[in-house]
Amino acid sequence: MNDLAEVKAAARKAAFARRAEAHAARLPGVAALLSGVLAGYRGVAVSGYLPIRSEIDPRAAMEEAAAHGPVAVPVIMGAGVPLRFSRWVPGCALREGPFGAMVPEIDDFIEPEILIVPLVAFDRSGGRLGYGGGFYDRTLEMLRARRATLAIGFAYGAQESGGLPLEPTDQLLDMVVTEAEVIAFGPRA
Repeated sequence: MNDLAEVKAAARKAAFARRAEAHAARLPGVAALLSGVLAGYRGVAVSGYLPIRSEIDPRAAMEEAAAHGPVAVPVIMGAGVPLRFSRWVPGCALREGPFGAMVPEIDDFIEPEILIVPLVAFDRSGGRLGYGGGFYDRTLEMLRARRATLAIGFAYGAQESGGLPLEPTDQLLDMVVTEAEVIAFGPRA
């Protein structure tokens, strides 16, 4: 393992612990600010996610967005491959996908312009530490090559880190929304 991989692994471990503690607090209304941000983009195709483990839950904001336009969730197609996004509606039939993430039973793929991105840690410059598979980095790189794509990290404030170890392939976030604040970084190329 190289030094950067070791640094990322240590940062992930510490961030997972902070996230689990924040998640255990079961704060009400954690998606309220996210709903407010998405309200400015009514009708635009959005990808959310169905939370696993101790991820912050975006479903309330996704349900509101679904009343105004298409909403999808990520589907892992395989290692080293960008994500695809299957249309989701509140109450739709689900099946278990890779890593225990639930996905719509019937795939109806769309291409979102806004991605609500789960994460392990974030920093104040738009850096994001994920699970290490590179799925969102590959996907954002592909989508951003086609058109402007807004990447919104959604996390507990406790997941903030002072500075993350990043690689050239890591895609920066345009914004992070927590249960307490919206941190905007500006559009990325």
